[in-house]
Amino acid sequence: MPASGSAVPAPAAPIASRPTVQLTPGSALALAAGGGAVVLVVGAVLVSMLLAVAITGVSVALVAVVLRLLLKDLAKQR
Repeated sequence: MPASGSAVPAPAAPIASRPTVQLTPGSALALAAGGGAVVLVVGAVLVSMLLAVAITGVSVALVAVVLRLLLKDLAKQR
């Protein structure tokens, strides 16, 4: 029996090797197509957001011009 002060070494756990992932040509093609689809969708979303900002900017500028003309016309009438 070991003495109470000595530690019993624990058995070393075996190192589990991770299996390597092997891509077949079909799965590589599917992965590339999926990545391309993601890029296209994200690009479409970003372009639509940019277009929305541009339309909003033009609308605000148009309202500012109309208000300036209306205020100028009101100032002439006084």
